[in-house]
Amino acid sequence: MNSVLRVQGRIGLRTLLIATATAAVPLTGWAVHAVALHKRLAATKRDPLTGLLRRDSYTARARRLLSRHGDDATVVLVDADRFKAINDGMGHAAGDTVLASIAARLTAWAGPRAAIGRLGGDEFAVVLELTADLRAHRLEQLVRMLHTPVTLDDGRTVDVAASVGAATPDAIGSRDLTALQRAADAALYDGKHSGRAVLATASHTTTPSINGRRAGRLGTAVWGRAA
Repeated sequence: MNSVLRVQGRIGLRTLLIATATAAVPLTGWAVHAVALHKRLAATKRDPLTGLLRRDSYTARARRLLSRHGDDATVVLVDADRFKAINDGMGHAAGDTVLASIAARLTAWAGPRAAIGRLGGDEFAVVLELTADLRAHRLEQLVRMLHTPVTLDDGRTVDVAASVGAATPDAIGSRDLTALQRAADAALYDGKHSGRAVLATASHTTTPSINGRRAGRLGTAVWGRAA
């Protein structure tokens, strides 16, 4: 009787192992499918050229950071200078390399906890924790990084530049991302082609604009190097 039980026990264990192994096959398939699906979903959140967040994903992360850091958050807009001339004169491959280089520099400057997005074309946005005592130094650092020449795959060197505008909740009186980006955009165009980062003041929130762009200059706090 005991031998029968032992045989049945061995058979039962073997059957269980076989059944478990068989069941693991579709689970493994689903795991592979889940990984592939995750990669596809992640790809839809990021710009294929630069690897930065697309507008919707950037906006969601930026709002979370503003909610978390409040007045210690800084919104930075970056617009490449003379990009069309590079694209038209040196070719689209050169233009793509310049955009990818700007993205890499923004990522290195802002760090992994920031929200960094490509808003479209040669326009970029960053939201990060940046306290008042560090803003001047860090914005100067960003300007220097963005004005460093880019070396192309064929060995040619491209002189690059970018305009930078920044806005903070304490200066603007709002933690709303749209309001902060509008003020940063106005500040950016105050310092367009100047080689300096411009920090928005409260007056930038009431600057008339057309499609988010506007002309004229206001009194501003300006940091960075001369053009």
